[in-house]
Amino acid sequence: MRIAIYLGLLHRSEQSLAESYRQVAEGHGEEPDVRELTRLLAQQCDAHVRALAPFLERYGESNVDDEPERLHADTLSETRSGPVGLIRDLQDLYLLTTLAHSSWTMVGQAAQALRDKELNETVQQCSQQLEGQLRWLQTRMKQAAPQALAIKG
Repeated sequence: MRIAIYLGLLHRSEQSLAESYRQVAEGHGEEPDVRELTRLLAQQCDAHVRALAPFLERYGESNVDDEPERLHADTLSETRSGPVGLIRDLQDLYLLTTLAHSSWTMVGQAAQALRDKELNETVQQCSQQLEGQLRWLQTRMKQAAPQALAIKG
């Protein structure tokens, strides 16, 4: 089944997102709200990875070679510095989160077609948490932008 392609993408996306949240927590430790919340969001992503496990076993997981071109999520390798760097790092997290969220949506469509109630429930729960992550990221970027971008440098 081709659902294995998106389960594999989703698995890697959630792992990359968790690692990236941890990277931002460490790299922007001077921002206590960012440090603490990104650590919490990393834990949510770790829980999503664990929730995927039975479905990876049930349907399989494609490896990178089986994946269509350009469906990749790369972990942030390092954080940027300063206020503008924070905004850029939050934008990267937003993009990774959007990829994971849209992947859950695709898996959810497959779950409905397969009449897999358990997978559908997992999709709903994880998608809802990612929607919350997206809202926080957007709010935090809006909060940081005026000071970071309107100050003469």
